[in-house]
Amino acid sequence: VQLQASGGGLVQAGGSLRPSCVASGLTFRRNNMGWLRQAPGKERELVARIKSDNTTTYYEDSVKGRFTISRDDAKNTVYLQMASLKPEDSAVYYCAADLPWRVGATEWDYWGRGTLVTVSS
Repeated sequence: VQLQASGGGLVQAGGSLRPSCVASGLTFRRNNMGWLRQAPGKERELVARIKSDNTTTYYEDSVKGRFTISRDDAKNTVYLQMASLKPEDSAVYYCAADLPWRVGATEWDYWGRGTLVTVSS
């Protein structure tokens, strides 16, 4: 299984980014997908997740109203549209996949390499 995230970068506060993650080696449409992030010196946290059937999404409180998770099963890809970015959003962002509906940041079966997001003030 491979999960390859891309689309991070350097952006000014208030700006937007749209990281994406392409999955291979698994049946994408059966997996719930998540985006997690880890900033230096901090624990990894679950930012957003989306169910395999696209019916349910979850957002961590600090990103509600600013981030949107979506998926394209035809492309085996999950996206994280990030708007109104703040310096505290700076972190390495990872995508993850699993069959159960995971609620934490550490139980996911499959992880990918992250993409760095840096928000300047």
